[in-house]
Amino acid sequence: MKKLVPFVVDAVLVIVFCAIGRRSHDEAVAVGLLRTVWPFATGLVVGWVIAVAVAAGREGASAAKRFDGRRLRPTGVIIWLSTLIGGMLLRAVSGQGVALSFVIVAATVLALFLLGWRVAMKALR
Repeated sequence: MKKLVPFVVDAVLVIVFCAIGRRSHDEAVAVGLLRTVWPFATGLVVGWVIAVAVAAGREGASAAKRFDGRRLRPTGVIIWLSTLIGGMLLRAVSGQGVALSFVIVAATVLALFLLGWRVAMKALR
């Protein structure tokens, strides 16, 4: 259960990111939130799978059992990039907007959210 906490934190932060975005554009948060969240949530899940696979590839198969989702590098960076890139690709494929200004804002906010809590945790240890 303890190993799932970092994933849950990431998922909540992705939902918060999407809710803030919808609210800042005066869009109904509750009504369209799922439409906004699913591309980034999919990218997040893919990022977690890649991060576990990278850990297993670098440290052997038993690394998945010891995998720490709180790590900034490479775990947090992989998850952030996958959430951002996967989210933008899925938005584009599904006909949602991917304007350059949105990509820049999303990259910045997702970095602050997905990397920021990991930096804070490391500083507090």
